[in-house]
Amino acid sequence: MAVLDLSVSSIDLTRQLCDIASVSGDEKAVADQIEAVLAASPHLEVVRDGDAIVGRTNLGRSKRVVIAGHIDTVPINGNVPTRFETIDGVDFLWGRGTVDMKAGCAVALTLAVELAEPTVDITWVWYDHEEVSDALNGLGRLARMHPDLLAADFAILMEPSNSSVEGGCNGNLRAEIRTRGLRSHSARSWIGDNAIHRAAPILDRLAAYEAREVEVEGLVYREGLNAVGITGGVAGNVIPDECMVHINYRFAPSRSTYEAVAHIHELFGDFEVEIVDLAQGARPGLDAPLAQEFLAAVGGEAKPKYGWTDVARFAGLGIPAVNYGPGDPLKAHADDERVAVDQITECERGLRAWLTA
Repeated sequence: MAVLDLSVSSIDLTRQLCDIASVSGDEKAVADQIEAVLAASPHLEVVRDGDAIVGRTNLGRSKRVVIAGHIDTVPINGNVPTRFETIDGVDFLWGRGTVDMKAGCAVALTLAVELAEPTVDITWVWYDHEEVSDALNGLGRLARMHPDLLAADFAILMEPSNSSVEGGCNGNLRAEIRTRGLRSHSARSWIGDNAIHRAAPILDRLAAYEAREVEVEGLVYREGLNAVGITGGVAGNVIPDECMVHINYRFAPSRSTYEAVAHIHELFGDFEVEIVDLAQGARPGLDAPLAQEFLAAVGGEAKPKYGWTDVARFAGLGIPAVNYGPGDPLKAHADDERVAVDQITECERGLRAWLTA
């Protein structure tokens, strides 16, 4: 495997990183490459935990910033190796990981190696297992096992955001709502009690639900409550005795996890409810002085992040954090995943301007 070439642009470095396959659980090869590049940079202290790589400056600055991105991708589906293409006059780099989120990782790696004297101390983080279960998440592992490595005054997550600032994120809840009935032969359905039919009020409530738009510190977050799955029945000639509706609730960061759970029980408390996944959102954090300086340096107007991201982990550590990275999040995980190359350049420009001002 060729060693990463840091003499090229961050666009070409994105291509190099993407062409090293690193589906979740198989990040070692790309982590090895990143570690080798950082180890050759005398201004960085390098720490490795599993396949998470941390590079830190220790210049005695009054403020420290964490800049982080994950190195794993969802499975490849005929979209590696990468290639350049032009659509309607816009140049793109096409391929798995270009948006989510190796373009951001390439920008970070370029700047980490180049900026020996930034205006703040920086902790650069490239971490593993973001695309799978929360228990495996490399940033979460660092927060649990090495919280000192993440101590900072401000954090930037290189989450795809069209190279504009997106503050905070919505919280995320998944619940299973069950109905119970009584099995019988379908030819004698009056003997049984159809659990699937009993689920109709659940679906009616979901269909009629009016999701909130909530302003939090000047940003308007859109919530969502939806059925994302339904199961029930054991055979084509048996009245089902159980049905489960799987729902997903995206709630504004003004609402705590306790309040989110209470809201679900308020809506479906007459049914059997089991919460199977729950993650707190993150408030925008844009009132922090470093966040204000960063927003002024990169330009544009901050927007809300509707999905859940790892900025919530920083918020949980008491660190204000924002999302900022190249790529359209609508193309994340898509088979035609592709990033506009000018967004990679713009993201690098914005970070460089802030870190060297």
